[in-house]
Amino acid sequence: MLYASVALDIPTRAIDGTFDYAIPEDLTKEVQVGATVLVPFSRRLAIGYVLGVSTEPSEGLDPSKILPISQPLAPSAFGPKSAAVARWMAREYACPLCEAVRPFLAPGQKLRVTRASEDSPWELAGERAGAIDARWAMLGPAADGFAPAKNASRQREVIEALRQGPMRLAELSATIPGASSAVKALEKRGVVTVEARRQLRGVNESTTLSSAAAPRPERLTEGQLSALAAIDEARGRAEGDVVLVDGVTGSGKTEVYLDAIERTLADGRGALVLVPEISLTAQTVGRFRSRFGDDVAVLHSRLSTGERFDQWDLVRRGQVHVVVGARSALFAPLANVGLIIIDEEHESSYKQDSSPRYHARDVAARMAREWGAALVLGSATPSLESLYRCELGQWRGVRWTRVSMPERPGSSVLPEVQIVDMAAQFRGGGRSVFSAPLKDALLDVAKRREKAVLLLNRRGFATFLMCRECGCVPECPHCSTALTYHERTHSLMCHSCGRSWPVRAYPDPSTRCPNCGSRYMAAYGVGTQRVEDELRMLLPEDVEVIRMDADTTRTKGAHQRLLEQFDAAECAVLVGTQMIAKGLDFPEVTLVGVINADTMLKLPDFRAAERTYDLLEQVSGRAGRGERPGKVIVQSYWASHPAIQAVVGHHREAFLQPELAERKEAGYPPFSRLANVLVWGRDGAGVRAVSAQMADALRARVEGQAGWEVLGPADCVKARVKDRYRRHVMVKAPLDADLGGIVGECAASVGARKGINMALDIDAYDLM
Repeated sequence: MLYASVALDIPTRAIDGTFDYAIPEDLTKEVQVGATVLVPFSRRLAIGYVLGVSTEPSEGLDPSKILPISQPLAPSAFGPKSAAVARWMAREYACPLCEAVRPFLAPGQKLRVTRASEDSPWELAGERAGAIDARWAMLGPAADGFAPAKNASRQREVIEALRQGPMRLAELSATIPGASSAVKALEKRGVVTVEARRQLRGVNESTTLSSAAAPRPERLTEGQLSALAAIDEARGRAEGDVVLVDGVTGSGKTEVYLDAIERTLADGRGALVLVPEISLTAQTVGRFRSRFGDDVAVLHSRLSTGERFDQWDLVRRGQVHVVVGARSALFAPLANVGLIIIDEEHESSYKQDSSPRYHARDVAARMAREWGAALVLGSATPSLESLYRCELGQWRGVRWTRVSMPERPGSSVLPEVQIVDMAAQFRGGGRSVFSAPLKDALLDVAKRREKAVLLLNRRGFATFLMCRECGCVPECPHCSTALTYHERTHSLMCHSCGRSWPVRAYPDPSTRCPNCGSRYMAAYGVGTQRVEDELRMLLPEDVEVIRMDADTTRTKGAHQRLLEQFDAAECAVLVGTQMIAKGLDFPEVTLVGVINADTMLKLPDFRAAERTYDLLEQVSGRAGRGERPGKVIVQSYWASHPAIQAVVGHHREAFLQPELAERKEAGYPPFSRLANVLVWGRDGAGVRAVSAQMADALRARVEGQAGWEVLGPADCVKARVKDRYRRHVMVKAPLDADLGGIVGECAASVGARKGINMALDIDAYDLM
């Protein structure tokens, strides 16, 4: 008798670990590690996931009392190594085991079962994500010498069409009316054979982007060669070693990835490549496809569920060996992982914002250790955590190595950066969105028929409306946030809950202040729509102005279409939010402008300065990637801040030294670990009570232990969202602490309270 360790899909902290079930003899082939099964639990049926199979039950269990598995629901989606990673994630990130397993499941798999009748077997509900087959017709063995009857004109047309080669039945029926009945008649005689072939959805991705190819360079730079040597050593050790490729923008990190993948494939192993969702453009995917062809699967959220399933299934069946995708692609069922690459590893989007709240970098490090693979982290602005681990030399028993790539290949050099003090511009009479230096530089670009990129880290026309008589700023009645004004739609929108209200700003005569009735409700601040409008007024008509933000890229394929439009233009300016700051490679871009560099510096977040520096350094790297030199103009009201000054000479140390000193003194990462416990609900008193209980439980648990600190409870920066009150408790812990385990235990001791929700965020990034 075989026994399965099953994680029940019941997301509660009250049920921890796995349960043993007997595997009936007739199900031994179907019930493997990674299978989804239906099991009896507490006088009902429950969905579960098999995380282990053994010949003996767990110690202390009577085999005669172990219940059998009722039926299998889905075939294996992952193997024993992935099961071990899921168990680690559940402990590390203080989440129920079933939630740690779900990322490994097939796309579209629902968490409920249905059946047609009482006698029918149970089936998993899905999102129409299963494989689909197309029926193909082709000439059979009896086709030679076969002559249709004189009146069988349809059969004659079908045979003539199939002499050109196999065709899908759907295409045949579209071109020859009545072809399906003719095919059936010919199939009975053996003249035509019909077979089902797997049809892949959404595979005809093509792009006109000139930078979507990855031609092999004549020779590699010294930095690239040293990076490849370090990666080869890590792969050879097969102990999960981490290599941080610290290369300036445009230094050729992608070529390092491509070469390392080639060597991994030559060893008979596969590679996972993660890029931030925002950078996962046709340009990025095209580079990998140009080198590895059909051996690449692509997984990201902009694919439909069916398209994601097809790509995922190609990986599971071993038909592709390179997976390129966003954060979730880390869980693709690649059989023999030899290399994991995380590009732009500093990006906060690698942190999941719903349970399991994992960080892709840390899960990838655990996976590399399980598989005996190498982990490569690449960035021009590495996270302070990664730099600190490289300084230590090892982290959690694994070797961390930093390799520097300080030069760009060929003749291209890093751009010149100029900081413009906007306060001085204002004192000198400047009232425009564009400072005098940026305005002159834009006109020069138009004159030389080149291209420019303008970054503004917010969308909409203006940040907010404010009454000039009483100072009232309209806020969302359901959230504690000011409403954003969108000029094109004449609406105020809440970017927390998505609600909007029709409003027109002054000087429109219909506008009224909701507080005092004044008509002087004016727009303040700058948004991408306003920058676009001012650019059209400033530049000649033959300069294309292209806006790329969350509003213009909502539809599928819009992101790619806008980039292709910018690439094809002779002279153009691309205006956008963060999505244009990373990964774009256009050699014709000679100017980058940052409208307001201070946007994130004012946020109540200890990572605000690091995020500002990362964004500015990354966006400045879009300039001067070709033969012509680039220039970057950064507009700021806080020009003396170290994060902004460090960008001027591309001197990271000027930012790192004061930043690390502040964090060390305050006990923030990378010198500690940080958890954020968020409590929310409609009942404000209940939220206050539960958050206080959790804080008390945490203080009692860590009392007297060095390096621990519990802060709060306190209202969140966004104290109310969608009519729900929000409070949080922060926990600082030593680097080697079992933070997830301790926070999870305290949450379980507090218990659940109806209408009150609690989220545990270990190694938290979002503290708002």
